[in-house]
Amino acid sequence: MESSEYVDRTLELVTELHARHQAVGTVIQAYLYRSQADIEHCCDRGIRVRLCKGAYLESAAVAFPHKADVDRNYVELMRILLERGNYPAIATHDEKMIAETKAFAAAINVPRDKFEFQMLYGIRRDLQRKLVAEGYRLRLYVPFGEAWYPYYMRRLAERPANVLFILRNLFRR
Repeated sequence: MESSEYVDRTLELVTELHARHQAVGTVIQAYLYRSQADIEHCCDRGIRVRLCKGAYLESAAVAFPHKADVDRNYVELMRILLERGNYPAIATHDEKMIAETKAFAAAINVPRDKFEFQMLYGIRRDLQRKLVAEGYRLRLYVPFGEAWYPYYMRRLAERPANVLFILRNLFRR
């Protein structure tokens, strides 16, 4: 989902398609206030969720404006997904969020094959290798197709902190 204005329509479509075909999931962004209710909706229906922090510019009327609040909500949502979700995807490059996920999964005995981490291809390769070596599942996200470049530029333009994130991590091994 690219912005909060698409969440209702997207979830309606995902719910309808999942009821018919099962092999349908969605992305929930932790920075939106509504995300806990959306995750509970998906968990109740067995819909797979990819949890991310959220990369688009949103108003404080619909999204947490401070990173600490987004991080706190991300951890709460991750816990719900690990307890109740259908093979959740924990999408983050944030080492603190990864450590929280690993610790919580271990504390409630969630096997490593019942969830996966997701990261952008080429970003934090060191962390990607470490997770795989530890026996965690990892899926790499690769934007592709004719619209990959406009998508990428849109993400960078809407949240300038993304530029620093990419630059800092581009040359990490």
